[in-house]
This record gives sequence, structure tokens and C-alpha cells, in this order.
Amino acid sequence: MANLPPSHYPDIGQLGEDLVAQWLQSTGWIILHRRFSSRWGEIDIIAQHDGRTGEKLLTQHGLNHSYPLTGISTLHSLLAFVEVKTRSSGSWDAGGRSAITPQKQAKISRTAGMFLAQYPEKADYSCRFDVAIVYCQRISKNLTVVTATQEALATSSAAGYKFKLQEYILAAFDSSIDNG
Repeated sequence: MANLPPSHYPDIGQLGEDLVAQWLQSTGWIILHRRFSSRWGEIDIIAQHDGRTGEKLLTQHGLNHSYPLTGISTLHSLLAFVEVKTRSSGSWDAGGRSAITPQKQAKISRTAGMFLAQYPEKADYSCRFDVAIVYCQRISKNLTVVTATQEALATSSAAGYKFKLQEYILAAFDSSIDNG
């Protein structure tokens, strides 16, 4: 079997981000940027939610209660800086959770500050840092194994893979943004 060039393989991370962006939009969020980068790093998704009453609630998967969109008033908007971790089963980093190190958090925070400096009209918005955990599995044509898994927040299939948004962690880490 010949080794195929890297361009032949799908960008699994981008496909996982696509699923999260579609899910956020379906829950009332507006996607402002995808893969926003600065000299400090990259933020996978930057989304805005207007603080209107009656909007859908986001839920943290696996818990028995809903969390309202925190930190916003009925007349204010919220920005979410979303880190997406797409992993296959048996990943070494707890499904991507342990990849959000304090150093990674600092890079995301600095990049968020750069975003706010570029868009000063959003500087007064409430901000939070969310993490989305996406499970990825290659689709086998002769797959007959049935496995029990927890229900996903959203699913999609693309490029021979099935993607499941397993967990969306609201305010996964705290950080103060200094955009001065």
C-alpha cells in the first residue's frame, strides 16, 4: 500500500470544529471567527450570543441540570472563546481535557485579548472560555459491533468518520483578559 500525501487525509480537527460551530449556531450563537490567530496562538471558535430573554439554554452534557447563559444581562452580549478537542477512542490525553494546560489557557487568553483589541466594540461584552470535546471514529463498511455510549449533544459524518460532540464545558477555565 502506497503512502498517501498528508493532503489526502481529512483535517479531523477542522471537521470536529465544524460540528461544534453548527451546534452552537443551532442553539442561538453567532460564529464571529474560526481559527482566529495572533502571535500568541489560535482560538478555534469565537462566538457571540445576544442577551435576549427566551433564548435556548446551553446544557453541560452528562449532568441533570441546565446552566443558563451565565454572565449576561437581558441587554448584553456574551462572547465565548471555544477550544475544540477532537479525539479518537483511547487518546492519551483524557479525550483532550488534559491538553488544556495552564500554558494553553494563557495562550488562549492572550489571543482573546488580541481579538478584543482588534474589535474594541466588543470589549465590554462578558467573556468566557469554553471547551468542546468531540469524539471521532472511523466508519467501517463492515462494522457490526454495537457499543453503548453516552448520548451526544450533536453528531455528524464526514470523510469516512463519525463525529460526536460528547461534552461542552462552559467556562472551563477562568482568565482575566488584558487588552491594554
